[in-house]
Amino acid sequence: MASLVAYDDSDSEAESEPMGNFDAAGQMKDTCDVVKPRGQNFASGILDVMEGAALPTKQGSCEAPAGQHLPLVPTKQGSCEAPAGQHLPLARLWRRDPGSCPSQRLQWPRTEPEVTFPTGEPPRPSLWTSHAPAGHVPLAAARCKQVKLSWGTFDLSEPSFCAQTKSETPGENGSSLQKKRREDCVVPYTPKRLRQLQALSTETGKSPDAEAQGPSAGRTPGPLCMAPRVSEFIQPYLDTPYKETQIARKVLFYLRGHRGPVNSIQWCPVSSRSHMFLSASMDKTFKVWNAVDSGSCLQTYSLHSEAVRAARWSPCGQRILSGGFDCALHLTDLETGTQIFSGRSNFRVTTLKFHPKDHSLFVCGGFGSEIKAWDVRTGKVVRSYKATIQQTLDILFLQEGSEFLSSTDASSRDSADRTIIAWDFRSSARISNQIFHERYTCPSLALHPREPVFLAQTNGNYLALFSAVWPYRMSRRRRYEGHKVEGYSVGCECSPDGDLLVTGSADGRVLLYCFRTASRARTLHGHAQACVGTTFHPVLPSVLATCSWEGDVKIWH
Repeated sequence: MASLVAYDDSDSEAESEPMGNFDAAGQMKDTCDVVKPRGQNFASGILDVMEGAALPTKQGSCEAPAGQHLPLVPTKQGSCEAPAGQHLPLARLWRRDPGSCPSQRLQWPRTEPEVTFPTGEPPRPSLWTSHAPAGHVPLAAARCKQVKLSWGTFDLSEPSFCAQTKSETPGENGSSLQKKRREDCVVPYTPKRLRQLQALSTETGKSPDAEAQGPSAGRTPGPLCMAPRVSEFIQPYLDTPYKETQIARKVLFYLRGHRGPVNSIQWCPVSSRSHMFLSASMDKTFKVWNAVDSGSCLQTYSLHSEAVRAARWSPCGQRILSGGFDCALHLTDLETGTQIFSGRSNFRVTTLKFHPKDHSLFVCGGFGSEIKAWDVRTGKVVRSYKATIQQTLDILFLQEGSEFLSSTDASSRDSADRTIIAWDFRSSARISNQIFHERYTCPSLALHPREPVFLAQTNGNYLALFSAVWPYRMSRRRRYEGHKVEGYSVGCECSPDGDLLVTGSADGRVLLYCFRTASRARTLHGHAQACVGTTFHPVLPSVLATCSWEGDVKIWH
């Protein structure tokens, strides 16, 4: 009896590929010296042939003496020859090996093979089949599903790449074939953040394709399912003055639902509806949560085709203004789900702020050299504030809306003029641009609720304190240090009573400082990646919300 190996020789004159076995890790192992006994089917391409049986070929036949193991090596005439008395190494069938063809190795995702278990035992969960990525074929699963070949039905199904090379002529299209193979062997680069999202989606049982696509833009949201009554946790604090802020220690809710970094968070400014919580993310959506009673998501809004960089509650607490990298601006009514205002800017929007007095006006800035003031009643730009800058990082209103500050990325080598600019809202005139004289940009600004001062988060890893009255001098004696910014848009905020300051950090920590002494009050280790947003609850004295670059939101108490 002779053991022969059959394979299609349509690509015999094409580019040769090394023979070997693919293990579970995807590495090649040499099997040239391994000779298996007759009848042991260690690969799906080995056939046991009776002595004297002829293997059908296209142009010739293959003969071998009995007792010898020969690989089929086609010659120019189509026959196979081997020296007598020699045992040649067995060849694997490239067409039947799921990982041998280069194009098959690069096709992702690929459906898992069905695993057949013995009928006598109940199927047991396998670590390979339950936790493997979608494009990975487990070794155990590949061996469980054996393919039996017979001479009567000798028809090997070839992949698309192999079928294409079979139809091409090497003499005429040799260069195009080699070019095609080189293109198929190039593995595209996948960013680290996308690989982490794919691994997370595999663990949670979600498809990586659905994870990467994201929601469709322009979807009409439905009305928000709001509770008709005030939250029972907020009701006792409505008729009493705000008490002293207590330092949060434990996590109350862990809000998961965003599939991208969360850029901004904000509590509803209306005290009776302050159980609602807004979060905007890079996954093209913004969400409204019940972050006090249940920690559940009330509504998801998919109005933008690109990342939502900024979203703000209206002062009445019934509308949400959003802007993103698609240059679109939307004002959405929560009770009806309709868009009251829709506009389009000529730059990607990164920051939004409502006017503190006239709630029909708002100011937006982004990747442009100017800041624009819009009127939602007319849907037009009413004022424009121009400066020689490239990007506006944050906006802060002062003096009840008559002035506002803008933080930009304009900084020179020795000084940082135009880093913080003071504007007159009505006349669009520049009041001062010589406020911050150090060579650091300021990604966020925060106003103190009781004193005429404001805080600026700097990329020098400290919080700077400034006067909110002209000439906006910086305090040289008080500085809040200990956290890291490292280029992230890390936010900061003061507590409602003004006694505490909270800021995120690039290493995932949340730091609270005493405003008077600038000493550190507490450090919370809350996130695995950069914590970019922090905010105190406007009514509850011990509730704090934080968000991070990994896409999660935590409610502390």
